[in-house]
Amino acid sequence: MALKEKLLKIRKQVEVGIDTMLPSAATRPTRLHQAMRYSMEAGGKRIRPSLVILASELFPTQPNALAAAVAIECLHTYTLVHDDLPAVDNSDLRRGRPACHKQFDQATAILAGDALLTYAFQLLAQSYQKTPALATALVGDLASASGSQQLIGGQMEDIENEGKAVRPDTLQYIHENKTAALLTAALTMGLRFSNPSEHQIEAMRRCGNHLGLAFQIIDDILDATSDAETMGKPVGNDAAANKSTYVVLHGIEGARKEAMRHTEAAVANAESIGGENEMLIALIQDLGQRIR
Repeated sequence: MALKEKLLKIRKQVEVGIDTMLPSAATRPTRLHQAMRYSMEAGGKRIRPSLVILASELFPTQPNALAAAVAIECLHTYTLVHDDLPAVDNSDLRRGRPACHKQFDQATAILAGDALLTYAFQLLAQSYQKTPALATALVGDLASASGSQQLIGGQMEDIENEGKAVRPDTLQYIHENKTAALLTAALTMGLRFSNPSEHQIEAMRRCGNHLGLAFQIIDDILDATSDAETMGKPVGNDAAANKSTYVVLHGIEGARKEAMRHTEAAVANAESIGGENEMLIALIQDLGQRIR
């Protein structure tokens, strides 16, 4: 099966999972649940859920990884809802639609983000309660990646350094935690379903870290070179906020080379894990080709 067909199949599974696993829009309080669903049903490429599913398919697995895929999308969506708020990135557009705080209001958007964050862990606990060791590992991966020392910490340092000339190591810290941590969690969570060795988990962590850095560098490049219609969200925000990015530090071509280097390292680590890794490697390579 070609990568495009495989990803389409996964996205359809994830969309069904979102529809069946989230509280309905009619659940009280309806405005909150409408906002949660509005944000979760906005579409997108579903990259993180796809990484969960593809990593879970490297080796024969039980049980099904779909709930874990939906859980990480809940958590990712909460970060987008909160990132778009006026106090953070002040973005009115997300995935080609009004951001949650524009469609509803700021208070509802904050609470919808909070609810999606919490629901991610509720979903993991409930869905995998018959396999407690797996449930604990999944919760641990997602909690560590999304906490104050990784995702939220990276976001904090990103905010603190707006308008400043940051050192390359500070920029790497921000990208490793704000972006790479959750992509890494998607991969390790998927791999958990096959009872992997610690060596395999460590290789997957390295894969995710390199993938995340490449992903963010390419986002920096696209923010500087693409347009809002193509991206489905405002562009030029980095320059408007005077943010230090890989483009600012290395130029467009230097940033491209860094993205390619990290993509190649991600592929090498994915190859070292073995298993049915063709689709996973193809996705990593495809993500690295967004600027080519």
